[in-house]
Amino acid sequence: MGRSQSLPRSGPGGELGDDTGCTILHVDMDAFFVSVEVRRDPSLRGKPVVVGGTGPRGVVSSASYEARAFGVRSAMPTSRARRLCPQAIYIQPEHGAYGEVSAAVMQIFRDVTPLVEPLSLDEAFLDVAGARRLLGSPAEIGRLIRRRVAEEQQITCSVGVASTKFVAKLASTRCKPDGLAVVPADGVLEYLHPLPVGALWGVGDRTGEQLDKLGLRTVGDLAALPLAVLRRSVGEAQAAHLHALAWGRDPRRVVVGTPDKSIGAEETFDVDVADSDLINRELLRLSEKTAARLRSTGQVGRTVVIKVRFGDFSTVNRSRTLQSPTDGTQEIYDTARRLYVGLSPTMPIRLVGVRVEGIGPAAAVARQPTLDEPDRGWTEADRAVDAVARRFGSGAIRPAALVRPNVRTAPNVDEVRARGERRSQKGPNKGSTEGNGQL
Repeated sequence: MGRSQSLPRSGPGGELGDDTGCTILHVDMDAFFVSVEVRRDPSLRGKPVVVGGTGPRGVVSSASYEARAFGVRSAMPTSRARRLCPQAIYIQPEHGAYGEVSAAVMQIFRDVTPLVEPLSLDEAFLDVAGARRLLGSPAEIGRLIRRRVAEEQQITCSVGVASTKFVAKLASTRCKPDGLAVVPADGVLEYLHPLPVGALWGVGDRTGEQLDKLGLRTVGDLAALPLAVLRRSVGEAQAAHLHALAWGRDPRRVVVGTPDKSIGAEETFDVDVADSDLINRELLRLSEKTAARLRSTGQVGRTVVIKVRFGDFSTVNRSRTLQSPTDGTQEIYDTARRLYVGLSPTMPIRLVGVRVEGIGPAAAVARQPTLDEPDRGWTEADRAVDAVARRFGSGAIRPAALVRPNVRTAPNVDEVRARGERRSQKGPNKGSTEGNGQL
């Protein structure tokens, strides 16, 4: 999001034009994580809100538009965000809640067309060529999607309508928040060429410096530059890519999203940790989160992987393949813990993660029970936990080992104040929020 936030905006409502031949839509939720938090706690509406890691290594995952007015941006260190906007309410991410809303939003997209290409939890490309006869023009379909997302999920989204994926994404970015923009097929160059050259996909900091040395400020400047000169500066492949985009050429089709190859979670500690008990509790919490995500998507996995990053930023991964696929918290945790013990770390740890790979639909797997397995046990416990979480939120019930005070975070005065403000607005706290948002 960083570079896109510097693009000139057309403003809410966007720009409307002839949508003939503009069958590609890019739909992007507005400040998604924050929007979900506001839906859960309406008293946050209209206030500067920042979702992300709240510790000294925390990173901003999402910021409300009120917080952005103070210069807060995603991927910014939370410590800097606090200096820019100390009055904001800082919230740890709760990815389970965001995943549930994302799944519901993606289903709205698939109700419109089967050609949906998710890019992340909060954005996707749609090809609506086959939906026009039933649902109307691409712009009308964009309005339908925005209306359904607002009515069914109580959040807003912005929609770009264009003839290519690249231009559709630019259009949705520029009409944020809560806008709809159509870029006519015959007006692409008129739309593109005044934009800053950084609007082109593939222009990062290093490439931007090279283009700046050539005196290129706008997309139009780059389009007018002889291709041979551009090649000498940024290389053959990059020059061809940027030159094509500058002339509005983007032949990529919408590719229907492929299933996840793995599901997992990781956590960065506020300070490097050498306490094995603390590491084991974190492995349990991450195993619980990973297993819950598997069950919520109806999947099981065969290979458990742990990731460990040490204080010197060196990183190792260890994995073990199980006899049969699983979605069970205890089995994933037991395997992760054995992998960690086998690692025998000698240095303090900065980050730990748990991931399950080789995943597939649970319904397609005939699970083989073990000889010593009781008739009832961990499976029923996991289902009971899932039922409680659906009703009362994640964190309402958890393993006893995770109820102890968690020493991995040491809230500062601002965090205590923010939490106190949220409790006074919401009433009694029904559960903790947990997540990444760390460097």
